[in-house]
Amino acid sequence: MKAELLGILPEVTDRERAEEFSDQLENLLVEVGGIFPRADLRLRAARCIRGLLSPVSRKNGWQLAEYGGDAEPWGQQHLLDRSVWDVDELRDFIRRYVIGGLDDAGRGAGPGGAGVLVVDETGFAKKGRTSVGVARQYSGTLGGVFPCQIGVMAAWATGRGQALIDRAIYLPSQWADDRARCRAAHVPDTVAFATKPRLAEQMIARIVPDLPENRVWVAADEVYGRDGPSAPSWRRTICPMR
Repeated sequence: MKAELLGILPEVTDRERAEEFSDQLENLLVEVGGIFPRADLRLRAARCIRGLLSPVSRKNGWQLAEYGGDAEPWGQQHLLDRSVWDVDELRDFIRRYVIGGLDDAGRGAGPGGAGVLVVDETGFAKKGRTSVGVARQYSGTLGGVFPCQIGVMAAWATGRGQALIDRAIYLPSQWADDRARCRAAHVPDTVAFATKPRLAEQMIARIVPDLPENRVWVAADEVYGRDGPSAPSWRRTICPMR
């Protein structure tokens, strides 16, 4: 007589989970490495990502550099400030990676098993005049009017989890109207003033082609839903707005 095997899953230890995560991270770093044209930039980018995932108390240039084995932060600062690589290509890679990784076969976080594209803004406290977009402006994150930068963010949420997939910095009119100031901060001349809803529309137009067809809801607060009959085509035909 042949005995039946019990369907008991083997126990996965924390060490095995950590090793699997480490292998996945290494594969991801190899994939994303092609965006950086030089070997030293690929190495610094990998160290930066590992540092951001690490338990270091503050994720600034000094601590990320020290965690990666450098005595000074100049290499990390060069990676993020002066080196040449395609930021938009990295953004698009992350979007596709997240959407593919969070595919839940229609179990969804939204009504009817749909995924949810979440649009919102957040503020970053920042002083001075040289950082792009810094101005005294309202930030719900900071709880009032403060010198800060405002970023409009988009996240993708499914039954498997959620992650950020796009971002755009808000450029106040006093910045957009001062082209000399913009050029000093390396803002391209093609970047003009755009309200937060317009920035959101630009992001959604980039994102929608990569999302599951007919299984998407968009969630945003009232700032992004006041356009009435002038609503763009993606809202009228693809995504119910709530």
